Amino acid sequence: MASEDAPTAASQTTAAQAIVYRQLAQRDRTRAQLAKKLAERGVNEAVAAEVLDSFEIAGLVNDANYAERYAEYGRTERGLSRRGISAKLAEAGVAPELIADALESYEAEPEREVALELARKKAPSSHGLDRDVRFRRIAGFLARRGFPSSIVVSVTREVLDNEPEIP
Repeated sequence: MASEDAPTAASQTTAAQAIVYRQLAQRDRTRAQLAKKLAERGVNEAVAAEVLDSFEIAGLVNDANYAERYAEYGRTERGLSRRGISAKLAEAGVAPELIADALESYEAEPEREVALELARKKAPSSHGLDRDVRFRRIAGFLARRGFPSSIVVSVTREVLDNEPEIP
């Protein structure tokens, strides 16, 4: 009877490894994301944990590195605030202490600069509209990226106040 279980466990391990390799070939993933995918595919929880442990030991799955890379990407490419990056990392299953470590270098002043740059890019798309409408559109755009309301309001006012008049 035990000989019947052994091939099943071995084949499930092989299948789980193949799933993880395919997922990692597409893009970086957290351990939690990979565990969820394995569960969706019906992989036994113990087998999934064993496979994920082996991938962590090999350095192919590393939540700390994932958090660092995503924080940099979120800040530079997507224009996300600290809060926005934190929410995305938490959603991906990254531990709170790893999120805090990844966001250590994200200071408040650069966050304001990121918001200002985004607002300047967004402002031209609403030319010709009433100032209140423009304010709401720009402020909403920044708020959806997770910037604090104090930064949203001050940056939106600054952009609209310093904008040249277009006839």
